[in-house]
Amino acid sequence: MKKKISLLFMSLLLSAPAFAQNGLWVNDLRTLFDKNQAIIMAVNIRTFNAQDKNGNEIIEIEKGETPGNFVNAVQRLDGLKKLGINTIHLLPVTPVGKVKAIGTAGSLYAISGFNELNPQLDDKTNNLTVKQEAANFVKECHKRGIRVIIDLPSCGSYDMYLANPNLFETDSAKQPQVPADWTDVRMFKTQNADGSLNEDVYNLYKQFVDMALQLDIDGIRADVATSKPYAFWERLIKYTREKSPQFLFLAEASESWTEPATKTAPFTPYDKLLEAGFDGYYGSFFNFKDWKTSDEFEKQMNLVSSIQKQYNYQRSVIGSFSTHDEISPIVLGGPQLTKQIIWLQATLPVNSYFVDGFQSGDAYLYKYANQKASKTYTDDDYYYVHKGKIDIFNFSRRPGGKDSLIQDEFIIANSIKAQATELLQKGTLTFLNTTNPDVFAYMVTYDKSSIIVIFNKNLQRSNAADIKCNVTKKTLITPVRTPAAPSVQNGKLSVNIPAGEIIVMLADLSKK
Repeated sequence: MKKKISLLFMSLLLSAPAFAQNGLWVNDLRTLFDKNQAIIMAVNIRTFNAQDKNGNEIIEIEKGETPGNFVNAVQRLDGLKKLGINTIHLLPVTPVGKVKAIGTAGSLYAISGFNELNPQLDDKTNNLTVKQEAANFVKECHKRGIRVIIDLPSCGSYDMYLANPNLFETDSAKQPQVPADWTDVRMFKTQNADGSLNEDVYNLYKQFVDMALQLDIDGIRADVATSKPYAFWERLIKYTREKSPQFLFLAEASESWTEPATKTAPFTPYDKLLEAGFDGYYGSFFNFKDWKTSDEFEKQMNLVSSIQKQYNYQRSVIGSFSTHDEISPIVLGGPQLTKQIIWLQATLPVNSYFVDGFQSGDAYLYKYANQKASKTYTDDDYYYVHKGKIDIFNFSRRPGGKDSLIQDEFIIANSIKAQATELLQKGTLTFLNTTNPDVFAYMVTYDKSSIIVIFNKNLQRSNAADIKCNVTKKTLITPVRTPAAPSVQNGKLSVNIPAGEIIVMLADLSKK
């Protein structure tokens, strides 16, 4: 595929502003998020820089192979910086359960403790504690202008239930509640029969916040935030903000979620979570693969816009097109879908969000998937994985594919996003009418400057379309990405765009 990249943007160098005062890190994550400028990478430290020497994709500690830990993770930070990542989302780094476990290392989300870190992430070759190693990792992130979000799981492991049954919700038969099909975890009892908060559970979450603050963490991603009551989050967020005003709270929540995790669990919808103090939520971009018309896309973006206006641009979303809970876009739609997601996040008023391995086309199809294990560290002796999703259950290989073209576009798109702060924060998003339902188009305009995006949603065939757009040949600047250059005449753009491709152009509407 041939593409033209504007020389203006090819020459841009990403440089972090000066965030330090007197040599100390100053958290600015809420401000960054409000401007839709967070470019977030979700990473599993247990696999982040794992050393798989024999290439079988499983880390065999007993054979001298090394899983990811907080020490060797530092080696990858310069690489993330070059990719344009300015925020890391650490998938859970808390201890994991070993009883009724899923996978040979245990699911990251089967938490067995709130005020300590997972000993699996400790580098055994030094004398530092895992907390000291984690604090150093965060410090190294900050040196590079990379903020750090830590994941706050929503449920406890079965081990934790056995040790502290009073912390957990039970049914009429006094059995602990299993949320959805998460057989390795049980649901916390967050409120009492009279509606008051369960102080024991609240204090666990408060201890987690205290630990995060001690580590100089910049924010929290709350797993299934809808499963806690409004008062719980309002109180916890207020407590945190009194200590760190810029501390970000991101809710895993979607407007498409309408049911509680269990029959007895509370349910707080996304809008109430925003009222309680969350800075943002996931949205429903994970449904993008299923959207058949531009109207569905426009509806989602109109909701995002209305929320931002309601809160005076102090609430936003992440581009949750592909999370650790979603199948890799490489599996769903190959490089074309992956590149669409890259450029959509670079040009929409959302915070970008990716999973480690996305940037080079990892399909997360593991050789050992669901086979019997020769060695296990839990009571599960199978290498359990979710097909097409990053492994969060075993000691497995470092994520990553082999598509260098995806990585090249990833870097360029992120650099453009970094330069478009005002446009993405203050601009007006307009969806454009096209003569072909497979061809989607929109423009974002601010102060007579625009980014125009046209893409073929159909991943199997080329499509031609005319797009109504108030631009002329004089107003269009050299396109940023043009697999098929459009013609411009009589207030319309005409394109014949290959399957799954996306066009990104710049316009200066002040020119006549």
